[in-house]
Amino acid sequence: MAKAPVLTPQADDFPRWYQDLINKAELADNGPVRGTMVIRPYGYGLWERMQQEMDARIKKAGAQNAYFPLFIPQHYLTKEAEHVEGFAPELAVVTHGGGKELEEPVVVRPTSETIINEYFSKWVQSHRDLPLLINQWANVVRWELRPRVFLRTTEFLWQEGHTAHATYEDAQAYASMIHTDVYGDFMTNVLGIDVVLGRKTAKERFAGAINTLTLEGMMGDGKALQMGTSHELGQNFAKAFNTTYQLQGAEREYVWQTSWGVSTRMVGGLIMSHGDDNGLRVPPRLAAVQAVVLAIKGDDAVLAKVREIGARLEAAGVRVVVDDRTDTPFGRRAVDWELKGVPVRIEVGPRDLENGTAMLARRIPGGKEPVSIDGLAELLPGILEEDQALLLRQSRERREARTVEVKTIEEAVEAAATGWGRMSWAELGPEGEAKLAEQGVSVRCIVAADGSVPLTDDQEGNVAIVARAY
Repeated sequence: MAKAPVLTPQADDFPRWYQDLINKAELADNGPVRGTMVIRPYGYGLWERMQQEMDARIKKAGAQNAYFPLFIPQHYLTKEAEHVEGFAPELAVVTHGGGKELEEPVVVRPTSETIINEYFSKWVQSHRDLPLLINQWANVVRWELRPRVFLRTTEFLWQEGHTAHATYEDAQAYASMIHTDVYGDFMTNVLGIDVVLGRKTAKERFAGAINTLTLEGMMGDGKALQMGTSHELGQNFAKAFNTTYQLQGAEREYVWQTSWGVSTRMVGGLIMSHGDDNGLRVPPRLAAVQAVVLAIKGDDAVLAKVREIGARLEAAGVRVVVDDRTDTPFGRRAVDWELKGVPVRIEVGPRDLENGTAMLARRIPGGKEPVSIDGLAELLPGILEEDQALLLRQSRERREARTVEVKTIEEAVEAAATGWGRMSWAELGPEGEAKLAEQGVSVRCIVAADGSVPLTDDQEGNVAIVARAY
């Protein structure tokens, strides 16, 4: 009899494959309250590496980390009408505390524009206080009716940046810089995902924003995933919270603002972009464990050698784990590391020692080959960079192969069954967007004719990217 696969094959049932992988690779479990998740250590390690890479880029962009409360007075959310209307269906509201009914209900943070603006209005007095660039790493709660681990959960982890500027031009430039230099660079060069950068339509725009910039990734099944967003808020929140600064004279002016965020949804995007029927494939630049050195047997000489190899690789700057758990069968350990997507496995047994070699297994392109133990520390950094580039190339090739030009609503819906469609935004327009929505297809973003991010929705030659989405 054929051996049953560890995971449901992607081609048979992609959603089941996704759930199998999360369970078998020990990434997360469902939480006790519907829509919540418990992130297990290996899954949280992926998020920590994302945090580290993103935090460095955010700080380079001039923003400083701060923290704001989880609980927000309900009346704060009513100050910006479009914002409260957009979030009303997702709010979790606390009405009792300390055994008593609260005088005013408090909202569990769905996002922090309102509470941060309450303090921006205190902190900003003069043009010398601008720009004010703040970021926070936090959790948020949005009541989710159709939860899916990492992709849509009632509670999730994220960073949210909030800034105030003296002029519209400064705010616009900063939102764009976050979009491209922070998010775009990270997703392309660390996650290895070939995201499309564009602007959202008015229908898809963040509640309370005047413009939303997005990064859309194509998953392994051809659907789109919104990987992150950067918003121009204009002066909407500034007027609601009276956030103003004094000009050179006595005159005061409302600030111009941005907000921007990415979340643990990126872990789901990583899984669905790079995973295969054998498990995860983690980009080497992201991987908390870039290489694992496995002892095949509990021979003293083998154990000594794998520990020596581990020390050499660590000294060479490789993030490495030594697996010397020889009381667990080697085959089971190898499958577990394959499921977890560690880029490189180095397998050492008694016969390898005799030959002065180790078996090098590469998770991303696949395949095994014997290599000199003495040359491993020099060999591995180059291999890891090759495999990082391969993931990005495969992501780009999939998107290009499964994106087609369409001219009608019918063709767009057909394209979205297996990938993405590109259609003239002037011909589609909001009316066509509404017709697509009736069939479960959305305009993921608008791009300029040359693929860049357009400055306006109605820029000549704009193209709509249409797809089904998570």
